[in-house]
Amino acid sequence: MKNIKISYQYDGSSFMGFQRQPEKRTVQGEIEKCLFRILKEKIDLTSSGRTDRGVHAMHQVSNFFTAVNIPLDKLFYALSRCLPEDILLLELEEARKDFHARFSAKTRSYCYRITWEKSPFERRYKTYVKKKIDSQSFFKILEIFMGKHNFQNFRLQDDAFANPIREIYSIQVKEVDEGMDIYIEANAFLKSQIRIMLGTAFQVYFQKVESNRIEKMLKEPDKEFPKYLADPNGLYLYHIKYDEE
Repeated sequence: MKNIKISYQYDGSSFMGFQRQPEKRTVQGEIEKCLFRILKEKIDLTSSGRTDRGVHAMHQVSNFFTAVNIPLDKLFYALSRCLPEDILLLELEEARKDFHARFSAKTRSYCYRITWEKSPFERRYKTYVKKKIDSQSFFKILEIFMGKHNFQNFRLQDDAFANPIREIYSIQVKEVDEGMDIYIEANAFLKSQIRIMLGTAFQVYFQKVESNRIEKMLKEPDKEFPKYLADPNGLYLYHIKYDEE
């Protein structure tokens, strides 16, 4: 059995999320369908994480096992040709037998792209806000998330991940033309965690909730707070880091 590692990008606009779902178009479903056509065996893809509907990926990593002895260059070519235009295969290689796309990952990072210039051409790829945001002020709101915390109040229910403790390693806010990009790196993320973190930060910045709302949500994980989700279209799974990097 070969353990095959693949790296790829996708435009999440036309998918019903990442995870395989019956009768729905998903990223995992499209890749597994192509692999079945090529290898003539059922493939169960293991991935570094799952993205919500409408979320994109600049760098997603998965692995799968196959008993089929096919040269890697031919498999790369066949899979690239089979995949739809909104999934781009970047790399395909044989990995160690113990490599696991999810459990072997050391860090994951996301990028969130914001614009205050309305455009019909970027509406699927950036989140539009009506008023310009001061990057330094917004960073001061976000830096409260730095470090290890109980993120119970910043997740949607997901039985697969019971432990709500996560550690945020870095947060960067970079100004770009008529907008800004936010980069957040952590050991792992909970379901919709990034979207709730940013959605809550927007509420604080625009003074729709009290200024210490984030501190309260982190310090009182057993108390329920309203969840504000930032739009998915500006969110990108940006990079997955492994030991070999």
